[in-house]
Amino acid sequence: MGKKRFNVLLVYPEFPDTFWSFKHALHFIGKKAASPPLGLLTVAALMPADWPKKLVDLNVRALNDEDLAWADLVMISAMVVQRESAAQVIDRCHAAGVKVVAGGPLFMGDWEQFDKVDTFVLNEAESTLPEFLKDLESGETRRVYTSGEFPDIRQSPIPLWQLLDLHQYNSMSVQFSRGCPYNCEFCNVTAMFGRKSRTKTTAQVIAELDALYSLGWRGSVFFVDDNFIGARQQVKNDLLPALIRWRKEKKRMMSFYTQATIDLADDDDLMRMMVEAGFHMVFIGIETPEEHSLIECGKLQNRGRDLVESVKRIHRAGMQVQGGFIVGFDNDPPSIFQRQVELIQKSGIVTAMVGLLQALPGTRLYQRLKGENRLAGGSSGDNVDGTTNIVPVMNLSVLLRGYHYILQQIYAPKAYYERIRTFLQDYQVPGLKTLIDWRSAPQYIQAFLRAIYRLGIRGVERMQFWRIARWTLFHRPRAFATAITLAIYGFHFRRVFELYVQTSR
Repeated sequence: MGKKRFNVLLVYPEFPDTFWSFKHALHFIGKKAASPPLGLLTVAALMPADWPKKLVDLNVRALNDEDLAWADLVMISAMVVQRESAAQVIDRCHAAGVKVVAGGPLFMGDWEQFDKVDTFVLNEAESTLPEFLKDLESGETRRVYTSGEFPDIRQSPIPLWQLLDLHQYNSMSVQFSRGCPYNCEFCNVTAMFGRKSRTKTTAQVIAELDALYSLGWRGSVFFVDDNFIGARQQVKNDLLPALIRWRKEKKRMMSFYTQATIDLADDDDLMRMMVEAGFHMVFIGIETPEEHSLIECGKLQNRGRDLVESVKRIHRAGMQVQGGFIVGFDNDPPSIFQRQVELIQKSGIVTAMVGLLQALPGTRLYQRLKGENRLAGGSSGDNVDGTTNIVPVMNLSVLLRGYHYILQQIYAPKAYYERIRTFLQDYQVPGLKTLIDWRSAPQYIQAFLRAIYRLGIRGVERMQFWRIARWTLFHRPRAFATAITLAIYGFHFRRVFELYVQTSR
């Protein structure tokens, strides 16, 4: 008898209306999701090649009864913020009698809460999936598969992007490294992936980009690394030179963005190489201007520096900074709310994600607060929903009012568009431009026309919209598309924050 074959249905739950969903912005370009489920696509590639596979991303299309009837096995992966949708999927699978296998951050912390899941394959799939697959073929699987090892991701395969409808996404995703050398108290990255940056080879990364290119992708690609520059010398000496050569060969049809730490601003050569390699944007955890809070959370790389100037250095190098900010640290003084507003406005960080401190399972913060009896339920996993699962030192009502104050200040149209102008005044538009993929021209024309109507005619920000459009055309014409994109982002952010501020009253 031959080996068993299983029809595998990979399901990615829906994101709620959150800061990073970009749902209201995606409408302008006719896309349904910001990025694909890279983890599930990698899991698919780790499974036997002859097993039939389908992917249902609920952010793109619905899960049909026909999908469940076809499947022998449903594999679901989710982040904490996708909890509600994940639970609904699990209920449907259970009712249909289909075996459910679950993994990902949502299930890492409290898998015991999901009693309708048949099997949990936790930690990194390169370590735990092979043993599960072996047991599955023998017909004797355990409930939980876990591993304490950090696998060599040089053995990780090219994700099965063939399972995607690429046209439904705004960007694609690749991964170069896992882990981060820093150890911030509130961050669960080191708990999940360790403090050593484990990297793929440059050849692997190029092969993944080649695979996307061969499928016709010419747009933006997100390097999902939690700290892209964690293995700095390898990035500078090997990966970036290869990416520079690759983009020249491909007529610079792809651009990149990623996540890094603020000390990127200290390395002019690194920034120059990243820009030349096609990186146009980077997310950085700024967190707070309060030095005592930085010490408290172990964000030592942010201490003792002019945060505004560090951000501006990156802008002047040719990369836009998206920033993460947190309030609710034990050492936050009453002045922190206004100081956060001033930091965000002066730095020109247009995409500013401000959240209340949350304690995630596995973090040092979670363990500390558990010992202090200061945990108040589970984390929502949503960075900006105005909730916290900790008992703060600051009066909770004061904290919530201050948080709402920040959002109302920085995402009011006048302040938001002032921030766009501050950014554009500093931003050095890269000389090595990405060529236009004319196949995408209709969607950008559509986005511009919708922006004129929704923002310039109907919007509460119509005066600010036309002012920034006119100013950019006269002073920074090469950044005009960036200015319109940021205006569209602002529409999304206001919708999200209005929702949370209203529902929390």
